[in-house]
Amino acid sequence: MRISEQKIEQIKLSVSIVDIISEFVQLRKRGKNYIGLCPFHNEKTPSFTVSEEKQIFHCFGCHSGGNVYKFLMEYDKISFVEAVQELAEKTGVDLELETNVHDEQQNELEEYYELNNIAAKYFSDQLLVNNDGESARKYFEERKLNLKTLRVFGLGYSLISNNSFVNFAEEKELDFNRLLTLGLVGKSEKGRLYDRYPGRIIFPIFSPNGRVIAFAGRKLDEGTPGGKYINSPETPIYIKGRILYGLSHAKDEIRKKGIAIIVEGYMDLLALVQNEIKNVVAVSGTAFTEEQVRLLSRYTKNVTLLFDSDAAGINASMRSIEILLDQDFEIKIATLPKGEDPDSFINKFGKTKFQGHLAKAQNFFEYQSAYYEAAGMFNDSGKTAEAIRELVKPAALIKDELKRSLLIKTIAKKFNLREMLIESELNKAIKNISKLETSQQRRTNIKANIEQNEFSKKSNSISLIHLQTERDLIKLLFEGDVEVVKYIFDNLNVEDFSIELHQEIVRKVSNHFSQKENIDVSLLLDEFIDEKIELYLRELLFDKHSISSKWEELLPDSQSEFKLLNYTVEVVNKMKINLLDKLIQKNMQNLELVDNEEEKFELIKLGNELKTERLNLIKETK
Repeated sequence: MRISEQKIEQIKLSVSIVDIISEFVQLRKRGKNYIGLCPFHNEKTPSFTVSEEKQIFHCFGCHSGGNVYKFLMEYDKISFVEAVQELAEKTGVDLELETNVHDEQQNELEEYYELNNIAAKYFSDQLLVNNDGESARKYFEERKLNLKTLRVFGLGYSLISNNSFVNFAEEKELDFNRLLTLGLVGKSEKGRLYDRYPGRIIFPIFSPNGRVIAFAGRKLDEGTPGGKYINSPETPIYIKGRILYGLSHAKDEIRKKGIAIIVEGYMDLLALVQNEIKNVVAVSGTAFTEEQVRLLSRYTKNVTLLFDSDAAGINASMRSIEILLDQDFEIKIATLPKGEDPDSFINKFGKTKFQGHLAKAQNFFEYQSAYYEAAGMFNDSGKTAEAIRELVKPAALIKDELKRSLLIKTIAKKFNLREMLIESELNKAIKNISKLETSQQRRTNIKANIEQNEFSKKSNSISLIHLQTERDLIKLLFEGDVEVVKYIFDNLNVEDFSIELHQEIVRKVSNHFSQKENIDVSLLLDEFIDEKIELYLRELLFDKHSISSKWEELLPDSQSEFKLLNYTVEVVNKMKINLLDKLIQKNMQNLELVDNEEEKFELIKLGNELKTERLNLIKETK
């Protein structure tokens, strides 16, 4: 099943890429484009650019880019079909699925999703229906989870028999190569297939859109081999650290309440949801990551951290504060009595008392100060100075100058210090962050330079002037003027371009134009199989030296409706002059090799004609 090309184009044309991206990224207008902080890598200076005119985005830092579908796919970690479906819901366009259309990559992803659905249903049945699932049912009963919660979150059980799921998969004729990729089965050195989760309760992991993308298996018996948890490996549909457990169930409530509660484990989340606290997500055994924070920022910029009260939970809270501040979040940290976690506390004391603890949540400065005080760091001047420096570090991550200034005043007042001293430490912290970002950006640029090296080698055989002429012609093709496009293709051939990369771009544009009678760059970018060519074109189109400014400068007296076409004539003439120069040079080389007088005469005649044509073009070109 596939969505028709016409529907894909219709949906894309019915939205503004600026409006869609503005839901996730704060954009501000700069010239014809919009800029903001890139959501795909950490940066302080905006390098993320969106073009309303061309309906594409590009980041000069990490080099991500494309059309509105590509943005949603990267941001939400969803498939192309899911991105189209999401925009279709926004625009109210009805989707019509085509059958018998071959789309190998998308079909493969859908098969992975389907296999996970089959596995999730199988595990759920073993828990809820199979007599051998009694031990798992008893475990959940002891943990006070009811049947509704088990069903809503699709919880399951993998039978203790080593081949239970393998036998089921063989009976259903499932694809074992894909099951191996998904981590649902394993293979021994001797080639024997086996279940990966025997004797474990199963937690399905859902994408933000509610599709099963992975599993976590927790052992019931200490005698079960392996660690406490066995998790799915990274797969084509699952990347660890980019998913928040429970988000698909919590996102509406998070939007409604304007805040998210972040807990550590699956059982913490399930216990809270069962007690009608639904705006909660779990980091599920992984350190809180930048990708998870960016994902959460789609729904709220306010969080309450509620990690365990042990050393590991405190350390996790301290690390999470910096990541959240860097993404401009408002942070509270709630603490529970020693030895308690959200699951145990709410089951012992109930919802009301739990909410009372949430209401006492501290801001990050209060929480960190209390931590350093409890650690005895304020009892010694040397350790106090160290603690103050640690308290200042988060301030360097705050982008809002007013908030940062207020925090500096708070720190200075608490320790009875001059604000200038705290500001000095702040400046040091900011410099350290800048150095780190510069180093990261340098590594990114080195990688991009390596990828562009092949193009550089091919382009250095022609003059910079000629190279720029070809680049200008490609830019002109995307200025949105049909007459300009027609003029270029009427006067030049694909083979007239010197560089193979330019030829490939012009060839694609020509085919696209002949089919659609216009050029939609947001659709055209998807036609490039080679990502390096697609990246080169994006960077060319977002080049700060735009075509429009050039023709405004060079042709100030032209009538506005003809300026672009007149400038195009100028650039095409320059290209023709370059081509004539090559022909003249080739003709002179041939002349030196010819002995026959008649042939010499013809070559001299041809050379004069070429020179005359060149002279006429120079006269026409300003």
